[in-house]
Amino acid sequence: MAVLAGIDEAGFGPILGPLVVSSSVFSIPDDLLTADLWRILRNSVADTRKHLAGRLLVTDSKKAYSKQKGIKHLQRTVLACLDCLGANPATLTELLSLLSPGCIERLRDCPWHKDIDDYRLSADAADVALASSVLKDNLASNGIELLGLKSCCLDVAYYNDMVTSVKNKSNVLFTAVSQLIKNAFDNFPSDNLQVITDRQGGRTRYQRSLERMFPDMGLKILKEDAKTSSYELTADGRQMRLHFVVGADSRFLPVSLASMVSKYIRELLIDNMNHYFTGLVPELKPTAGYWKDGLRFIEDLKRNTPHVTFDSNQLIRCR
Repeated sequence: MAVLAGIDEAGFGPILGPLVVSSSVFSIPDDLLTADLWRILRNSVADTRKHLAGRLLVTDSKKAYSKQKGIKHLQRTVLACLDCLGANPATLTELLSLLSPGCIERLRDCPWHKDIDDYRLSADAADVALASSVLKDNLASNGIELLGLKSCCLDVAYYNDMVTSVKNKSNVLFTAVSQLIKNAFDNFPSDNLQVITDRQGGRTRYQRSLERMFPDMGLKILKEDAKTSSYELTADGRQMRLHFVVGADSRFLPVSLASMVSKYIRELLIDNMNHYFTGLVPELKPTAGYWKDGLRFIEDLKRNTPHVTFDSNQLIRCR
């Protein structure tokens, strides 16, 4: 049996809201490692919205989320997968406790996130349970098991501190990705551990970055070309293979699932932030946090709430 982990992020570009990086980890028969998991699991998942027929949508989060559909598909898929792991969070705090517990106290330091304990997830529990049951049976019938979901949620203040420490935001992202790689290596031992993530900033060479993040591990370059950069890391008689792949978030199901987990957490926290500020100024237009509209939101906030003070380092990302 192999262990296959996928890693992806949401929120690398915005000026407001967190950067979230997540992983999904599966146990899978060795002969299915290169198989199309959407085809193998076609009874329970699909990668397009058309003809879902009750199945879970698992795709790049940019395709799963839209202003019109909102978080519907993100929420259903993430909560069904957590149900497969025996977890049923009902609030934002419970969700973060399962996926990224280290960020909770930092978030509570922000006035706009003080009520995360009361922020309830609005999912249809019966539908989630049914979708989870179908997925679990489909996985089991193919000898596959979902082993875990994990996130690194970098709230704005923490993100800003990291940018200051490691000099640029690309290094911040790589650090978070490396933490999830290390988590997979430490917690899911296997003779065949494979980790797939999207290309980081379009780079093709990662040797120096990997040696910096994993100084106690031996490193071997397997491939570095226009589409894939692959490496073998070894320590304590164990090894894992890392693959940085162009378009991984739409080509590999575990990466797509990680993308959806990251986007779900980010959208919940952006909604929580918007709820706080529109509660102060009802006419304030909510924001998704991306640069142009994020700057508009900041200016509207300053103009319409001169009596409200906030810590810019907690709200606004440094460049």
